[in-house]
Amino acid sequence: MSFLEQNNEFAKAKPFVTAVIVAAGNSTRMGGVNKQFLLIDGVPVLIRTLLAFSQSDMIDEIIVAAREEDIPKMFAMIKEYKVLKVTDIVKGGKTRQESVFNAIRRSSPLSEYFAIHDGARPLVTEKIIEDTVREAFSTGAAATGVRVKDTVKVVNENGFITATPDRNYLWAVHTPQVFERRLYLSAIDNVLNSEMFTDDCKLLEEYGAEVKMVEGSYENIKITTPEDTDIAQAILYRREQL
Repeated sequence: MSFLEQNNEFAKAKPFVTAVIVAAGNSTRMGGVNKQFLLIDGVPVLIRTLLAFSQSDMIDEIIVAAREEDIPKMFAMIKEYKVLKVTDIVKGGKTRQESVFNAIRRSSPLSEYFAIHDGARPLVTEKIIEDTVREAFSTGAAATGVRVKDTVKVVNENGFITATPDRNYLWAVHTPQVFERRLYLSAIDNVLNSEMFTDDCKLLEEYGAEVKMVEGSYENIKITTPEDTDIAQAILYRREQL
């Protein structure tokens, strides 16, 4: 079988994957400036994120969760940059979980996996997306991340060190985080009206499911502070030189 035939066979057999891009934050640490619209090398943060997922063969549709007042501008940007696969932009909720839930309710009935990603991680690569999605196909739940470089300390309420975890077992989790549809819906139904979580892996952990970590890249940064845009710009420049 030729390479092209193998690719065609994979496309036929591949489960349908919906990417959920969470872009509904209030950008508090940006002084109220919406980080999704900040330019990195002339291209908005959100557009860079959407293009990475749009260009991935692993992704079949994209749904964005955003602040209601930002939705018209986002639709206009998507049209301007000719981003494919975006089927809807939905109003985000009061929490990350609510935003994700609002998005997946609008997903295709064909969808078998959700790839949940921070809109403010514009340097995600197609390789990271593919590696994480493929692992989720095997395990049901997977997330990309990197091993922690620094020594981490546990500190009490008075600021004193109480423990030093073994760095060999510590990872900084990134996105995308990819989950089998039925597993994720069961988990979110289990905790939707209880404790809120800062990432979807924690939601699955509380449900009792295991999430496989996939080695990602230290370049997959989240734009959180104004300095992060300078770092992202430098990373892009370095990529162009390789």
